[in-house]
Amino acid sequence: MLLKRIQIQKTTLYRLRGLSGLVVVFGCVAGFVISANACAAVRQTCSDPEIWVFSTRHLPGICKLPTVVNPSVQRYESTSCRWLSDDLGKLLGGKGPLVIFLHGNRYDAYSAKQQGIQFSRRCEALTSHGVDTQMMIYSWPSQQDGCLLKDGRSKYRRCFTEGHYLAWLLGQISPERPVVFIGYSFGALITLEALEDLVAAENAGRQVSPWQHRPGDTRLIFVAPAVRCDAFSPYGKYRETLACVDRVSLTINSQDDALRFFRFLDKRTKVDALGYTGMPRRWMPTGIRYSAIDARNIIGREHGLTLYMRSNTLMRRICCEAYGGLETLSHETILKKSQKYQNVK
Repeated sequence: MLLKRIQIQKTTLYRLRGLSGLVVVFGCVAGFVISANACAAVRQTCSDPEIWVFSTRHLPGICKLPTVVNPSVQRYESTSCRWLSDDLGKLLGGKGPLVIFLHGNRYDAYSAKQQGIQFSRRCEALTSHGVDTQMMIYSWPSQQDGCLLKDGRSKYRRCFTEGHYLAWLLGQISPERPVVFIGYSFGALITLEALEDLVAAENAGRQVSPWQHRPGDTRLIFVAPAVRCDAFSPYGKYRETLACVDRVSLTINSQDDALRFFRFLDKRTKVDALGYTGMPRRWMPTGIRYSAIDARNIIGREHGLTLYMRSNTLMRRICCEAYGGLETLSHETILKKSQKYQNVK
């Protein structure tokens, strides 16, 4: 009887061992499947359009359009989710649309890159555009430095330096290439300073790629722009830059607490921000497609691009204004604009 019990216990033990072995095997298989799915998810997450970084964070302050610039240039390798040093010539030599993303104040180098990637992904999800589109993150020294007002005045002054650096870059882009500027806060000021530089350089006969009445479609997409509110008025500081663009899209916030203090950044002018007050439609020439929206009911009194990126309503509008129709620009359209450009010149 005792022997029989021992045999039953051994048999049960063997069965339990076999069962545990099966559990281990199935566990390994399940783990492999989960790991494979996780890797696939990572690959999907890292599947981005072509993204570059043009960084001036290490460059000194300057007061005019330079002849030589040594920026830091990197390209995002989506398969390995890392940034690699690359050649600026590859970026400038592209034929498809170039989207230039200009961040605002208080971003370090890492945060600027991450925000650019997130913005690109949001637009990729909300719109459809050509696979040959390149995005360039313009990374400038905007990391937080001191209290808000003191830091704001310092970065405001730095924007004029950044305009010179950006103008140097734009002066090498083919006039036929479509270019979209997405400027948030101070990013809009840098953009207009650069275009003002190019207009002045072109009028003076300097050897730069032409930007006035260029054949390539050119768009200004400004979100909460930290630019003087009379920028495009008939006698405004940046009125002449409108000769460089085909579309202007403004997303303002008339309750933005940060933009409310824009008038205190420059003691000489004390002008409100365009992103705070907006502008009349009559200031925009009839040949330019113009749109504007006040996001106060969505954003409230806060200031931050991430707030706009969380809103499907605002981001769908911003991305459609930036990318809409770029892939359908026909050769005939560009040819007509090129002929018009030659006649103007």
